[in-house]
Amino acid sequence: MRVHVRRALSLLAAGVLLLPTSASAQTAPSFPGMGRPTQQELVSTKMGGKDWVTYGGALNNERYSSLTQVTPSNVGSLKGAWMSRLGSGKGSKYKFEADPLVIDGVMYIPTGNDDVFALDAKTGKKLWEYFSDIPQVNDSICCGWDNRGVAAGEGKIYSGQLDGSLVALDQSTGKMAWRTQLEDYHDGYSITGATRYFDGLVFTGMSGGERGIRGRVYALDAKTGREVWRFYTIPGPNDFGGDTWPSPNDPDPDVRDIYLRGGGTVWQGPAVDPELGMIYFSTGNASPWEGSMRPGDSLFTASILGLDYKTGQYKWHFQEVRHELWDYDGPSPVVLFDQEYNGQMRKGLYHPQKTGWLYFLDRTNGQPLIGMDYKPVPQEPRQFTADTQPYPVGDAFVNQCPEPM
Repeated sequence: MRVHVRRALSLLAAGVLLLPTSASAQTAPSFPGMGRPTQQELVSTKMGGKDWVTYGGALNNERYSSLTQVTPSNVGSLKGAWMSRLGSGKGSKYKFEADPLVIDGVMYIPTGNDDVFALDAKTGKKLWEYFSDIPQVNDSICCGWDNRGVAAGEGKIYSGQLDGSLVALDQSTGKMAWRTQLEDYHDGYSITGATRYFDGLVFTGMSGGERGIRGRVYALDAKTGREVWRFYTIPGPNDFGGDTWPSPNDPDPDVRDIYLRGGGTVWQGPAVDPELGMIYFSTGNASPWEGSMRPGDSLFTASILGLDYKTGQYKWHFQEVRHELWDYDGPSPVVLFDQEYNGQMRKGLYHPQKTGWLYFLDRTNGQPLIGMDYKPVPQEPRQFTADTQPYPVGDAFVNQCPEPM
């Protein structure tokens, strides 16, 4: 069933909304207002339903819908219902990876140029459009121009932009409510990840690991755009984890200051656990990939992090790849789940990694949920390779050692 959903969303990226031929009539779209659950109540639910109000369908990133209209028996009868030409992001440099939101029959979707559109989800009619006017001369964007999704809350639509800013748009009109310039794109910073709203805060990470930046995550006041907190995914010399980077007393300034361009960027939509009061996300590769300039484990690259969502205070981390050398970043969002294990209900988190394993963690403390072996690995002293790496107990989800042809 999830394969069918992914296929439908890929066709949606081309501007086509799919429905079964026997689909019943839907109510006409209306913008959120009185007489319905609040955005806070909707976003706090465990799964998507009639409304798909946040990236990943719910705060836990589960991407599960409770709707039953599309079934294995009728999925073959899906056909195109409408196509809307957005007139945005049409060049080869743009990517279309957004997870669209649907709220009260209105679809909110960004393009690779950070233009945002509100569409009648039944007909495809444009209700409003916002054009970002971001600089087209920005040559520091890695891996294509992209916007993986907007957020909704408090009557606004929130979107990160490739110029390092975050904007809030009026949900009814598309008019800009505020814009906060977080970083300068000339320095290699950009926002490509999906934005998350919860409890009066808007969360986003910064991209640009291949451009030698220091990774970070922000929480902004949803009403004003004021920065509430930021967390650096590459710790400074006096921070927890700072000793996993070169010494601040190293005589070579390019070495002792390497943490300022250490990568560890965040471009996935984070998950939130309201009960624990925590936010979770995965981090990108270390920079530079070549490791001879950065002895140590290079925290918090190629890691999962748990923070207090209200303050940004560090709670725990788990590093999936120590002293990362191979572009083994964490491109997939983390997923939260509750599951009985050995007769006890546990609060879990899992993350699929480029290593080919799923990492199952206890999200209350970051400890492995089903076991982790730290095994010796081959060494290259010139690269300061880590002596061991964590191997999750159990099978990998891909063949890691394919047979030669």
